[in-house]
Amino acid sequence: MSEIKVLIVEDELLIAKGLARKLQKLGYTVVGIVSFGDKALEQVRETQPDLVLMDIVIKGEMDGIETAEKINECFNIPVIYVTAYADDSTLERAEQTGSYGYILKPYKDRELHATIKLALRKHQTQLEMQKNLANVQLSKEEKSRLLSIASHDLRTPLSAIQMSSDLLENYDQKLTSEKKIKHFQRIKSAIKNMNQLLEDVLMLSLTESGKMVLQPAPLNLKQYGSDLIDNFQVLLTEKHQLEFNCNCNSDQDIMLDEKLLNHILGNLLSNAIKYSPEGGTIHFDLIQESQKVIFRVGDEGIGLPPEYKAKLFQSFERAANVGDIKGTGLGLSIVKQAVDLHRGEISVESEVGKGTTFTVTIPVLESSENLS
Repeated sequence: MSEIKVLIVEDELLIAKGLARKLQKLGYTVVGIVSFGDKALEQVRETQPDLVLMDIVIKGEMDGIETAEKINECFNIPVIYVTAYADDSTLERAEQTGSYGYILKPYKDRELHATIKLALRKHQTQLEMQKNLANVQLSKEEKSRLLSIASHDLRTPLSAIQMSSDLLENYDQKLTSEKKIKHFQRIKSAIKNMNQLLEDVLMLSLTESGKMVLQPAPLNLKQYGSDLIDNFQVLLTEKHQLEFNCNCNSDQDIMLDEKLLNHILGNLLSNAIKYSPEGGTIHFDLIQESQKVIFRVGDEGIGLPPEYKAKLFQSFERAANVGDIKGTGLGLSIVKQAVDLHRGEISVESEVGKGTTFTVTIPVLESSENLS
C-alpha cells in the first residue's frame, strides 16, 4: 500500500507502543504517540497524518471526544476511537463528533486493519462528494455553507452506521436483544437522515441549474392524501397525533406533479413533527375546490420568531430557536421552488411557543394546459 500516516493518541504508553507495533506490522507509518489533547492538535498540525487513532480517556483538560471534534473541525482528518468504553452515552457523544469508527479494546489485528481501511475509504467518499457539491452553481458564501453542512451531516450518520455495525458484528454474543434492536434502529435512522440530505442537495442542484420542471399527471387527491398519512404514521412518537381532514372528490383526478407534491408536503409534515419536540397534534387538511387545491399543515410546536419569517424560504436559513433540532435549512427553500413551479402560493401563520401553520394553494390545471 502507499504510505499511510497514523497518529496515536493514548494515555497508556505501553498500550500505545503495542498499537504502534501492530500498525507497523500491518504496513502503516506511525508519525507520533501523544497522551494529551492539545499535544494531539499540535502533532496533527505538524505531521498531517492520514488518520488518528484516539483513546477517549486521555490526559489534560480535553478528553478524546473533544479532541476528535477539534481535529474534524480544523483539519478534516478522519478519527477512529480505540477505547474500552462502550456505554450508550459515550457512544452517542462519539457519534456527534463525526468519527469514522469505534474499536473496543482488546482488539484484533484484522479488526484494526479493516476499520482503518473502511475509515479511509469513507473519508475519500466524503471528499469526492464535497468536490461534486462544489460544482453546484451557488454563490461563494452559500457554497461554503452547503459544503460545511453536508460534510458534517453526512459524517454523523455514517459514524452511527459504522459504530453500530461494528458492535453488532464483533460483540454479537455480548449484546442483549434490547441492545441489538437499539443498534439496528440507530442504523435505520442514520440511513434515513443520509437519504434526506442527499435528496435535498440533489433538489437544490436541480433548482439552481433550472432543471427542475413541472411534470403533472392525473392524481386522485383523496387516495394520495391517505397514502401520504399512512407513510408518516411511522415517524410519530407516542407524544404526537396526526389528524387528517379531507374535503375532496374521490371520483375525480386532477393534474398535479406527484413528485414535487411529495417534496412540498413531505417537508411540511416532517417539519411539523420535528419542530414539535414536546408532541401535540399535527393537523393536515386537504381541500379541493373547483379552481384550486388547498393543503394546510399545522402543529403545536416551537413556532417561528417574527424576525425569521422574512427569510423563511431562503436556503440555509434556520430560526434562532431551533436549539439542538437537526436540519440543513434547505427544506423550505425547496418547498417554495416546488410551489412556484405549480404556479401556486404558500403562506405561514406562527406564534412562538404555540405552533405554526403552512397553507399551500395550487391552481387546478387542465390536462391540455401548456405548462412550459
